[in-house]
Amino acid sequence: MIPLVKTYLPPSDVLMPLLQDVLYSGYIAQGEQVEQFERSFENFIDSGYSLSLNSGTAALHIALILAGVKAGKEVISTALTAEPTNVAIKMVGAKIRYADIDIETGSISPESIMNKINSNTAAIIVVDYAGIPVDVPRIKEISEKYSIPVIHDAAHSIGSKFNGKKVGSFFPYTVFSLQAIKHITTVDGGVLQIQDHEEYERAKLIRWFGLDKKLDRLSNNITSQGFKYHMNNINATIGQIQLNYIDDVIEKFVSNGKYYDQNLINIPGLKVLNYYKGSEPSYWLYTIKVERRDDFIRKLKEEGIAASELHKRSDWHSFLNDFNEELPNLDVFYKEMVHIPCGWWVTQENREVISNVIKSGW
Repeated sequence: MIPLVKTYLPPSDVLMPLLQDVLYSGYIAQGEQVEQFERSFENFIDSGYSLSLNSGTAALHIALILAGVKAGKEVISTALTAEPTNVAIKMVGAKIRYADIDIETGSISPESIMNKINSNTAAIIVVDYAGIPVDVPRIKEISEKYSIPVIHDAAHSIGSKFNGKKVGSFFPYTVFSLQAIKHITTVDGGVLQIQDHEEYERAKLIRWFGLDKKLDRLSNNITSQGFKYHMNNINATIGQIQLNYIDDVIEKFVSNGKYYDQNLINIPGLKVLNYYKGSEPSYWLYTIKVERRDDFIRKLKEEGIAASELHKRSDWHSFLNDFNEELPNLDVFYKEMVHIPCGWWVTQENREVISNVIKSGW
């Protein structure tokens, strides 16, 4: 079976000696390796300050705190995403106000965002679903017009670009996931990319109980709520090594995605997605819209190819449905959307087979 997702790890002869050195170094908590990984990640993004964390969810939580979201306020978000995007909103006691999607791209609709803004709106979360950048200029325009901070959930889109700049540089807070099946992994982990240095320093306190790592325990004075969200040296070492391979890994996703862009057009019952002008997706998933989705998935499975819609709509979770919004574009899109294998493990032969199977009908 050609899987839909698969963990990438560096060769064992490269990874294991360095990992063993850290494991038996006598210090495996947050230390020098974490610092090195953060600086390397900053170099990769080339914008802002990188705060490493034990999950992308922790990054979302801290971003919401930095954005000033309080209990009882509302955050505009999308229901087309993995659950943590919206679970994090509930973690700060806020309510989720869903905007509809752009039916051509699957991204959150700027027009719908504007229609959902009210006096209680404290922040906007936008998601690069499947690695496809959102409409960055329009969302920045809305943020500036209404003075509402934007949190960019880029869990799927490390390495994506918009107008030549990497995702991670467009909004005050960008969240990356380093969970097991993302483009690169630290086994589990995340990074919050923060543009403002003072907020970065505040975020470092939040991730470690409110304690200042530059001071010893007896000299510290906790003045605000913090959490145990830090990354450790073991995960950071894996991440540091992964960064040596990240460009090659992402390029394999992109190569496969562009192949499908060119070879899955004009097929009856199938539509490829459109991308916003200036977008360069990183294709964490390859998303298409098909008629008779169950038959499509069944046909691919019979041919040894995994396919799935993968994520349940967030508004179908009762805990995450505060306002029972009508989302007509998402209703249509979600009935047809499906993902096919696109990642680093998909060879040129694999993608040709997948393409030909799809072209043969279902």
